[in-house]
Amino acid sequence: MDMYQVIKEPHITEKGNTQKELLNQISLKVHKKANKIEIRQAAEALFKKKVLDVRTMNVRGKKRRVGRFAGKRSDWKKAIVTLAPGESIEFFEGM
Repeated sequence: MDMYQVIKEPHITEKGNTQKELLNQISLKVHKKANKIEIRQAAEALFKKKVLDVRTMNVRGKKRRVGRFAGKRSDWKKAIVTLAPGESIEFFEGM
């Protein structure tokens, strides 16, 4: 898989901001079939930073209703990437 297919987009939340500031971790939405090794290689190649650890989880989509119509959001995979001490990604600064 290509590194642009592995990492889809950053997942920016209040909890993610706290993790970035205190623990030097970033949250990413990744391809559903990507494993930790592929995520690590893609993050190091894309951001050009040293990655210490990768944790992954499958997030279940929420059930939503619009009037009488019920639906479900898609399931997706989330990766929490821990960067080496002293490393930071400028893209996430100021958010």
